[in-house]
Amino acid sequence: MTVMDASQSNRRTDGAAREPDGASAPPSVPHWTGADPDSRWIAAARRLVPRLAERAAQHDRDGTFVTDCFDELRAHGFMSLLVPTELGGGGASHAEACAVLDELARGCPSTSLSYSMHSHVVGAQVWRHRHDLPAPVLSKVAAGQLTLISTGASDWIESSGSAVRVDGGFRVSARKMPASACPAGDMLVTSIRWDSAPEGPQVIHCSVPFASDGVGILPTWDTMGMRGTGSDTVVLDDVFVPDESVALIRPAGAWHPVWSIVLGTALPLIMSTYVGIAGAAATRAIELAGHRAERPDVAQLTGRMLNRLTAARDTVRAMIDAADDLHFDNTPEAAAAALTRKSNATEACIDTVRIALEVGGGAAYGRQNGIERLFRDVHGALYHPLSATRQEQFTGRLALGLDPLDNA
Repeated sequence: MTVMDASQSNRRTDGAAREPDGASAPPSVPHWTGADPDSRWIAAARRLVPRLAERAAQHDRDGTFVTDCFDELRAHGFMSLLVPTELGGGGASHAEACAVLDELARGCPSTSLSYSMHSHVVGAQVWRHRHDLPAPVLSKVAAGQLTLISTGASDWIESSGSAVRVDGGFRVSARKMPASACPAGDMLVTSIRWDSAPEGPQVIHCSVPFASDGVGILPTWDTMGMRGTGSDTVVLDDVFVPDESVALIRPAGAWHPVWSIVLGTALPLIMSTYVGIAGAAATRAIELAGHRAERPDVAQLTGRMLNRLTAARDTVRAMIDAADDLHFDNTPEAAAAALTRKSNATEACIDTVRIALEVGGGAAYGRQNGIERLFRDVHGALYHPLSATRQEQFTGRLALGLDPLDNA
C-alpha cells in the first residue's frame, strides 16, 4: 500500500459563496434546531440534497470518498459558512450549521458527517473569536474555502505520535486515523505527543498544511457504514512544524479546557448529522408502509419510531441551546452535559432507524430502498467520543467530585 502525496488531493476555489441554482425543494426546514427558518444556508443545503443523493449509494458501494459532493459544498461557499461575516465568511449561527448538517444527511450521510468534522474545527475557532481570542485561521478559511481536517477523536487526552524540539519549532512523526475528509484536506489540525519535554510528557496542538513535505495519506478506511467519509490515515513523516503553527502545549494525560471547547462545539454538529439520518429513515419507512398502514401494529410501530425521533431531536436541541451560539463557558460541567446528551441522542437515533426497518416491512430490508444503508450509517454515532461506557465514567466521576478522566 503506497502513501499518496497529499498535495495531489488539494483543490481550492476562490472564497466567493453562491447558492445552488434551481428551484427550491419542498420545505423541510428542521425547526427543531432553533435555526432561522428563512436562513439562506438551510435553503441552499436543501437544494443540494437531490444532487448528493444521486451519488450517495454509489460511494457507499465503492467505499470511495465523496469528492464530488465536497466539490459542491466548496463551490457554494459552505466551507466558510460558520466564519463571521466581518472575517469574510457566511455568518451562519451554530444552530444554522446544525440544521444544514441535518439537511445534507438526508441526501448523503457521508457528506454530512465529513463536513461536520470540518465545521467543528471552524466552530472551535469561532468560539475563540467570540471570546476575544486570536483565531487567524478563520479569515484564511473564508479567503480560500479551505477544508480543515481534524484528528481529535482518536487523540483525546494522551495523543499519539512523536514530537522533537528543533530550532524554530518541532519535527513530528505520526499516523493519524480516522481523519475524515482528508482526501479533500488543505490543513490538518492535530496534536502530537512530546515525551521529551522538560516539564514531563506534553502534547502540542498544531496545524499542518497537507502540501507540507512528509505529509501523505494511506487509504485505510473500509467500514460497515459511513463508507464515503474518506476517514483514512494521515501519515506525518518527520514533518517540520514551526512554532507559529503550534496553538497550544499542554500536559499529557490531564484535563485541559480546550476539550470543553471542542466537545461543546462539535457534538451538536456531529449529532445533527445522525438526527438527519434518523429523520430520513422515518420518512422513508412511512412511504414504504403503504398498503400496510391500516394495520394496528404498523401504526403503533410508527408512533414508537416517531417517539424516538422526537427524543433524538429534543436531546440534540438541548445541546445546541447549551452551546449558546458558541458563547458557552469551557467548563468540565459543560463538557459532561454535552457528552451525556450525545449518549442519549445516539441511542435514540439508532432506535429510530431500527424501528424504521420494521415499519417499512420486508421492502425496507432490501438495499435498493435506502433504509438498510441508513441503518449502517447511523451506527457510526457509537464511535464518536466518548463511548457510552466512558461517558458514564466521566460524568459520574465529575458528579462525585473525582477526577473525571480516570478510566475515561
